[in-house]
Amino acid sequence: MSQQQVNQMEAGHVFVEGIRDAMVVNRRMARSMTVEVYSRHNETFRVTETISCHPCIPPRSYGVDLRNRQCDCRRFQTLHFPCAHVVAACAKVGLNVEQFIDEVYTIERTLRVWENEFPVLPDLSTWEVPPTTFELVPDIRLRRNLKGRPQSSRICNEMDIREKSDGNLCGVCRLPGHNRSKCPLRNYHVGQSSQSSRN
Repeated sequence: MSQQQVNQMEAGHVFVEGIRDAMVVNRRMARSMTVEVYSRHNETFRVTETISCHPCIPPRSYGVDLRNRQCDCRRFQTLHFPCAHVVAACAKVGLNVEQFIDEVYTIERTLRVWENEFPVLPDLSTWEVPPTTFELVPDIRLRRNLKGRPQSSRICNEMDIREKSDGNLCGVCRLPGHNRSKCPLRNYHVGQSSQSSRN
């Protein structure tokens, strides 16, 4: 990577390749924009797009403030290099747009990142690993129980206390101690239901 930066610098480039490509695109887009100078002294402009980037969105206008390095599209202040609206404003008044590119994008700055040499790492088998000075103990309370129904971790209150039930109630007479098949009133209810069906 260091050699790549040196080669680009020897070729006469000032900025990294990604920024150069982005500026080419921004210059192409700026040709289709109209610029209105609001204040030459304050370096403020109104840039209107004549062609929308998205077919369903109508063209918009953006305020550009070169002195404070701001644009209403927010790309200028976020990415720290000129957006297409700034390029159009600079072209209107004949300013060099490259002066608004942050120096972090220069090849000279990126060369500092890669100028340090990294030592060759020895083979993994020769690494000296110091013994651990502590023992890792897992928390048993956090272990997941894989068998059975998962236990609820809710804190119970008065609403969770169930009323005491008298056991199962008969489906016919609603009394405890027996069920529907052994209910003494079963035949009586069955006889009543059959008579009512005949009527």
